Amino acid sequence: MRPGCSRGCAQCKKEKCEYDAYVVIKDGRLLQGVIDKNAIGAEKPESILHRIVKERGSEAAKNFLNKLSRMVNTYTTMKGFSYSLDELDIPSEVKRKIERRMAEARKKVMELIDKFSRGELAKLPGQTLEDSLEIYIMNELAAARDDAGVLADEYFGMDNSGSVMTRTGARGSSLNIGQMAACLGQQSIRGKRIIRGYKDRALPHFKPGDVSPEARGFVSSCYRDGLNPWEFFFHAMGGREGLVDTAVRTQQSGYMQRRLINALQDVRVEYDETVRTATGQIVQFCYGEDGVDPAKSDHGKAVNVERLVERLRIAYADRRERPASKEYILSRIDEVKKEFTPLLAGELKKALLKSGLPKSGINEAIETTLRNYKMAKVEPGESCGIVTAQSIGEPGTQMTLRTFHFAGVKERNVTLGLPRIIEIVDARKTPSTPIMNIYLKPEVRKNREKAAKIAQSIVYTTLSDVASAMYIDYAKASVIVDLSGQLLAERGLTPAEVRDLIKISGCKVVLEDRRKIILTPENPADLPKILGRIAYIPIKGISGIRKAMVVWDKGEWVIQTDGSNLSKVLKVPEVDTTRTTTNNVHEIATTLGIEAARNAIINEVVGVLEEQGLDVDIRHVMLVADIMTFNGDVMQIGRHGVTGGKASVLARAAFEITVPTLIDASIKGLEDELKGVTENVICGQLIPVGTGIIELYMTPGRSGGNSG
Repeated sequence: MRPGCSRGCAQCKKEKCEYDAYVVIKDGRLLQGVIDKNAIGAEKPESILHRIVKERGSEAAKNFLNKLSRMVNTYTTMKGFSYSLDELDIPSEVKRKIERRMAEARKKVMELIDKFSRGELAKLPGQTLEDSLEIYIMNELAAARDDAGVLADEYFGMDNSGSVMTRTGARGSSLNIGQMAACLGQQSIRGKRIIRGYKDRALPHFKPGDVSPEARGFVSSCYRDGLNPWEFFFHAMGGREGLVDTAVRTQQSGYMQRRLINALQDVRVEYDETVRTATGQIVQFCYGEDGVDPAKSDHGKAVNVERLVERLRIAYADRRERPASKEYILSRIDEVKKEFTPLLAGELKKALLKSGLPKSGINEAIETTLRNYKMAKVEPGESCGIVTAQSIGEPGTQMTLRTFHFAGVKERNVTLGLPRIIEIVDARKTPSTPIMNIYLKPEVRKNREKAAKIAQSIVYTTLSDVASAMYIDYAKASVIVDLSGQLLAERGLTPAEVRDLIKISGCKVVLEDRRKIILTPENPADLPKILGRIAYIPIKGISGIRKAMVVWDKGEWVIQTDGSNLSKVLKVPEVDTTRTTTNNVHEIATTLGIEAARNAIINEVVGVLEEQGLDVDIRHVMLVADIMTFNGDVMQIGRHGVTGGKASVLARAAFEITVPTLIDASIKGLEDELKGVTENVICGQLIPVGTGIIELYMTPGRSGGNSG
């Protein structure tokens, strides 16, 4: 495996690495390489610690960590490690290079501002001209900061204490070193440059209307040289946002986790392998679709087949037996495939056909896989609901709060991070940023012009979107609509087409001077009413689709939209209905059904977690999606959904709105059968999950003894 100090060579020489940057361990001996954070591995599938846990057990892993810690502590007492200020010094030549790069970036930014003021700046699709300028400037300044950091990093090399810390994964990153030695970079608030402050300027140190990098929060100094007063103030503004974000995020993720736990705490695995609620309603027929406990799995896989076959190949290398035939392997897999999941059977078949193992090796591989699979299965009584709630709730505290990410293209804002997860579990009717990815049929997906034409035809256009002015001409007793030639061209419309689409009863519509539409009502008193109505007259497109952009993605043109209307988009003849998606779960449920909505919830949650770099087992996400959809509707996880729909009065009262719940139950004379977790805790009884799932009945015998 490669440690963090790997040089990232174009061709990895593996065992023959001259930099000692490839780790080889054989029979418990470190033959070569450097064991650092990357090699030991924190939650990484193919790392030393993970392999010790899976192959030698948790006791061996505990001993490994204990011995490693003792060794490292002893070493640090023998050889001290400090990071002094003079190690951050860079020669004047490197300083000059950094200054030149900063000057170059400033010049490019001023050129962009100049282009903007002359009206020559290319507008990004779906953005205003001002927003386009900000995006261009942010990109330019981010590149300048990164380049300055690289220049400093190149000079320091591997002998510098800071570089040693960042490369081994002990602490910090190359960005930190760049900020200490080269340049701090752009300070941002809510993902944008600092704009708010005084009138037309952020601070009184700058002239009104100044949009230069320094006036909007770009810090070209580094920590080593110190910041000047306005740079320090901008830096404090950026830092404050981080503190507020942390405080707000803690309470939001805490409340989300509480709701998840309350909704899922009664969910458990039964003896027939089904996952059920306290009242016996089936949520899943088999936990996670394969019955594997994520805690016993090999980083999500039931059995790590590749690793197993690799070990057997090494073990059988000296035996010189003939490799098993393809027919023998296929016949053996056919015999046992009913005991495996289809995915595992397919993986095993693929690995064994490539392995070249003899018959005895093939048999051992199949038996070991079967044994490991059975050992990895979830146990009856397992409180899988609470484990799921904790597995999704805990990473929620690490997520960023205000993530507006430009998905795929820089022009489309999409809510991500914790707000998006909360939006999904709340089952909101419409997402805060509804979007669609529209895939096209084979005959049009490679043609940009056709794709652009389809995109143009689906954008929802009203009369106000193509008019430059709308007003009442009292002299003519008419409403005048001045059409904009540029807006008409953008939407692919002609003035005559617009005129034909305006239909108001008792009103005459005439096109004059090629771009002026005159509406004359029979009753002049209706003029103000008509002026108020005509702005919303639909001219073209699908309601809900505000913008549409054509993007080249994985060898085809895809239409990405801002806004969503799945049912109507699927009716467009050129659209590929099998792949087109939206992030609106309710729309999917009404158009394609509840199973599609369940899959959409899984894809959305997994997408957000992956974007944040968090590793949550998909089985947990599947259970949340199933509990939200198991009764045929998309329910929220909260008092208006899963928790509010519980049969137990005490469980509902213990969560939220306690007194009204109890009063209502008293009036109706409801009974609580005490089948869930909360109600049994309240009554001081054994909870019906884990070992509490077992019930014993005893019948007294007739002759004084006991039997049964």
